[in-house]
Amino acid sequence: MKLSNNNIELRAPELQDIDILYQWENDESIWYLSNTNIPFSRFDLEQFILNSNHDIYSEKQYRFMIVKTNDLKVIGCIDLFDFDPKNKRVGIGILIDGKYRNQGFATEALSLIIDYAFEQLDVHQLFCNILSSNAESLKLFKRKQFSEIGVKKDWVFLQGKYQDEILLQLIR
Repeated sequence: MKLSNNNIELRAPELQDIDILYQWENDESIWYLSNTNIPFSRFDLEQFILNSNHDIYSEKQYRFMIVKTNDLKVIGCIDLFDFDPKNKRVGIGILIDGKYRNQGFATEALSLIIDYAFEQLDVHQLFCNILSSNAESLKLFKRKQFSEIGVKKDWVFLQGKYQDEILLQLIR
């Protein structure tokens, strides 16, 4: 299965991605996305890439780098997490670098990863968790037919206040 279209490709992280990963992973404004509150070193990220066995079945997660096909520039990443092959489900998280937002790249990456998850991983359902204040992400996933199935009240403490988190799901 090819994880690409005319505009983007999804590929494994490589050592050349450390600078952009370092930037994203140490951006405190988005730490809530990965439930972290500590910075990552370049060494940590290098070890992550070098020691990853690229097996979602053993690691239960996988990160794909989103790359523009015309100039091979990394513009984001899309993660599969909490992979549960027994119950045939996996979570999705996506990050598009600020310079490349609102250009359709997230929609394209999400389409590719949905096809991959359903066809290659044979999952029955995909899910994502999005802050209620993140209107753009909610719109993106709903456009791809994800349904809102629940609200986690006061789930994330961010910028001095609690925010609700919306759980969305796409069933095959």
